[in-house]
Amino acid sequence: MKVGFFSPMPPAPTGVADYSAALLPALRKHGDVRVGEQDSDVALYHLGNNHLHREIYRRALTFPGVVVLHDAALNHFFLGTLDQAGYVEEFVFNYGEWNRGLAEDLWTNRARSAADPRYFEYPMLKRLVTSSRTVIVHNPAAARIVLAHNPGAHVVEIPHLFVPTPPVAQVDTLRFRAQLGLGPRTLLAGVFGHLRESKRLCAILRAMDRLWKSGVDVKLLVQGAFASSDLERAMTPLLENNPKILRIGHLAEPDFWRWASAADVCINLRFPTAAETSGIAVRMMGIGKTVIFSAGEETSRYPENACLRVDPGPGEESMLADYLGWLAADRRAAEEIGRRAAAHIAREHAIEHVALKYWDAQNWSAINTSK
Repeated sequence: MKVGFFSPMPPAPTGVADYSAALLPALRKHGDVRVGEQDSDVALYHLGNNHLHREIYRRALTFPGVVVLHDAALNHFFLGTLDQAGYVEEFVFNYGEWNRGLAEDLWTNRARSAADPRYFEYPMLKRLVTSSRTVIVHNPAAARIVLAHNPGAHVVEIPHLFVPTPPVAQVDTLRFRAQLGLGPRTLLAGVFGHLRESKRLCAILRAMDRLWKSGVDVKLLVQGAFASSDLERAMTPLLENNPKILRIGHLAEPDFWRWASAADVCINLRFPTAAETSGIAVRMMGIGKTVIFSAGEETSRYPENACLRVDPGPGEESMLADYLGWLAADRRAAEEIGRRAAAHIAREHAIEHVALKYWDAQNWSAINTSK
């Protein structure tokens, strides 16, 4: 079986490119996989929710194959790639003529799309998941959304991959933490990756402020580039000139792991959510860090004793502050949660395990397409 592999690849500034670069050599251990191959037995399309995937989306409709939905929502993709008439018609195709007025309103107010839950409640997947032979997702929330748009879809849930990296030596981590001005008992909580409205930075800062006023020895690391200039302008005054906040932009791979190893906790909140699985959260769990998620179907596969979950809504800030205060006071608890997280990721998200599941899904699609 020859597989055509379609995805953005590094140095494209997207997590999908990094994911695909890791998956490709593992897939090639099972058979013939060629990037951009037009003449193949089955095509594997990796799709995210931005303009970098425009041509891949078009090809997936023209030459149906196996689609990997890294985000189970394409509303923002269409906002960025269609004009008003095209967006409204695509929305109507998905949700009916009676929703034309809603579509026009969403287009008019699209500047709010990064934070308005309505844009996440209407993923606009129908055309893609109806034409595709197989749809691969990373969590049960994404599977449910696909089936809501096409009850007859062949959906395969495959865990997000994890590729182990050489561990950073503990002595190097301790030295680096000292250079950052972190005491041996200081809890460093980090927010990693592209900084979007949905990552709840304002709520996190309010939770941290509660802890600082209570005298808890905790600092906040905010790592990554802002996804929009508007958000950057709004957040920069809150992040600057605070000795308890460490701000660092995009990091190359070796530097990322140095900072990740220095952190004690990863804060990975999401609201609204596109039913995505965070690759950064998987990496942090994989190296034995405690991850705090927003509670939801997207994270339901992680064992209860291998992570912490914060309920979205009015209690979000106080719940997050309580968790961080507890972890700051009981470092052994954080270490034990991280140990269980690493064991789960090694068992369920190992690259070899994931690649085999991909190959089986592609093989099923090739066989059933040829019948």
